[in-house]
Amino acid sequence: MIKTAVSLYSYQDEYVRGKLNLEGCLKELHEAGAQGVEILPDQMLRRAPFVSDADIKNWHEMLEKYEIAPVCNDIFINTLLYNNRVLTHDESLELLENELRLANRMGMKMVRLVSMTPVDIIEDALPLAEKLDVTMALEVHAGMSFNIPQTKKFCDLMFKLESEHVGLVIDTGIFCRKFPRVSREFHLAHGLNPKLGEYIDKIYPEHEEISFIKDEKNRPAEIKDMIKSEVDFVYLMLADGYENHPYTLLDPYMKYVKHFHAKTFEMLDDKEEYSTDFAGLIEYLKGKNYDGYIATEYEGGRFALPGTVVDAVTQVRRNQKMFRSLIDG
Repeated sequence: MIKTAVSLYSYQDEYVRGKLNLEGCLKELHEAGAQGVEILPDQMLRRAPFVSDADIKNWHEMLEKYEIAPVCNDIFINTLLYNNRVLTHDESLELLENELRLANRMGMKMVRLVSMTPVDIIEDALPLAEKLDVTMALEVHAGMSFNIPQTKKFCDLMFKLESEHVGLVIDTGIFCRKFPRVSREFHLAHGLNPKLGEYIDKIYPEHEEISFIKDEKNRPAEIKDMIKSEVDFVYLMLADGYENHPYTLLDPYMKYVKHFHAKTFEMLDDKEEYSTDFAGLIEYLKGKNYDGYIATEYEGGRFALPGTVVDAVTQVRRNQKMFRSLIDG
C-alpha cells in the first residue's frame, strides 16, 4: 500500500523564522492529512544524534498526539569535518552507527543516506542495522543518480548483500518532465539572460539528463554566446540538478526501493505539480505493488522571489491532497 508522509525539510523557512516549531510542524502534518513524518535531526533535535531521553519521550508523545508515524531519519555522514583530511573508515562508521541508534530511539525504521556516503562503511554497519531493525537507504538524487560511480558502487553492494536492511530512497527529481519554472523565474530576477533560460527550457524535455551542457568540450556552441554574467554561469552549472528519465528506470531496483521523496517545486493547485507527472508515477508504483511511503519534499522555497513570502504550508497541503486523490483513485 502506498502511504503519504512529509519531510520536515519542507518547512525549513517557516522553522528558521519561528513560524513553526517541531510540534507545529507535526500538527501541520496531521491537518494536511499526512500519515508519516521524515525528519532531519541535525536541524530540529538538540544535540543530535545524542538526543536526551526527555526529548525522545516528548517526540513520541507528539507523534501519538498528532497520529503521525515515524518513517525516515535523514542523516549526513560528513566526511569533511576537518579542513586538512577526510574522516577515516572507523570515524565514518562510528557516525553512521550513532545515527542508527538515534533512529531506533525515535521509532524510525529507516535512515536516508545522502548520495556521497562512503560505501565501504555499509557492510560493517549492517550487523547493528539488523539488530536495531533499521534500514540504510541511499538517496538516488537528480544529478547523482544511477549513472554516477558512487551510486553504482552502492547498488553493486546492495545486490551482493541482498539484505532487507540495505536499500534505496528515490528522489523524484529524476523524473522531472519540465525544468522547474520557479528556478528560472528566480534567476531571471537576479539577472539571468532570458535567452539561456528559454534555451534550457526547450532542450530539457528532449533529453534524459542535460549534464553535457556543463562540459565545455561538448557544450552546444550556441550556449557560449548566452553566458554573459556570473548568474548565467551558475544557472548553467545548476541545470543538471534535474533529470527526465522514464519510470521504467526503476525496474531493476524496485525490489530494493524503500521510500520516495516527492520533490515538489510548484503545486499549481491540489491536482498538479508543474514539473513532475505524479499521476504517472503513482500509476507506475501501483503496477509494481509498491508498499511504502512517498514523502512530500517541498523545495520551491529556495526560489522565493525578492519581496515574497515562502508558503510551504499551502504547497505541502496541496501536494498531500493530490497524493490522497491519486492513491485512493
